[in-house]
Amino acid sequence: MRIATWNVNGVRKRFAELQAWLARDLPDVVCLQEIKAAPEQITEALTGLPDYHSYWHGQPGGYSGVSIHLRKSVFPETPRFVVPAHDRETRIVEAHAGGLVFASLYMPNGGKDFDAKLAFFGAMRDYVKAARASGNGPLVLAGDMNIARDDRDVHPTHRKLDVIGQRPDERLLFESILEAGLLDVGRTLFPDADRLFTWWPYWRDSRKRNLGWRIDYVLADASLAPRILKHEVLVDVGTSDHAPLVVELAD
Repeated sequence: MRIATWNVNGVRKRFAELQAWLARDLPDVVCLQEIKAAPEQITEALTGLPDYHSYWHGQPGGYSGVSIHLRKSVFPETPRFVVPAHDRETRIVEAHAGGLVFASLYMPNGGKDFDAKLAFFGAMRDYVKAARASGNGPLVLAGDMNIARDDRDVHPTHRKLDVIGQRPDERLLFESILEAGLLDVGRTLFPDADRLFTWWPYWRDSRKRNLGWRIDYVLADASLAPRILKHEVLVDVGTSDHAPLVVELAD
């Protein structure tokens, strides 16, 4: 099973790129973030992914928004889509299918309201605990966490501990989510890697030079550890400031 996550930074702008990538790589579960549109604004997308069960969770105003898509050939029955109670600003949606719970997540950046970011992280920690205790199946949480987990996840030229996204208080909250029973798939497979970046500033050829941050993750229930096969950042896909991240689990 191939599970992918991508902050598209505007799905209407990059819908053709999304279609081309899905046709090329055929991921089974796709989590998108920053779709920046309400569902009624992306009618092309609603009909343009016929191979997927889709749920678009956006809002007017071109801000935030997430979606989740499950390939019909792998999940023939319509998934149960759920917006968790702690959601705000259209930042999380779940899909229940195949004995698993998938969630597409876009964490607040924190630049405008840092306290709100910390509060949302705290709510996510409680959400993970409740999800794991629910009996609905193992949780796979994928998306833009807007935190570089530790210094290895930031290029040395960008490291600065007082910058939002690298602050110790944020990182502690991130660790508390993992301690609730999730694995960072990238770090599990590549414990010493320091160039697994998923986001790059648009300036100074940062992506070409790999001067980035790792802020997009797939976090999998610890019970899925024996099934983890692959973690790959698709640096060749798209014009967003993020690249898609794909994780493969054994069936």
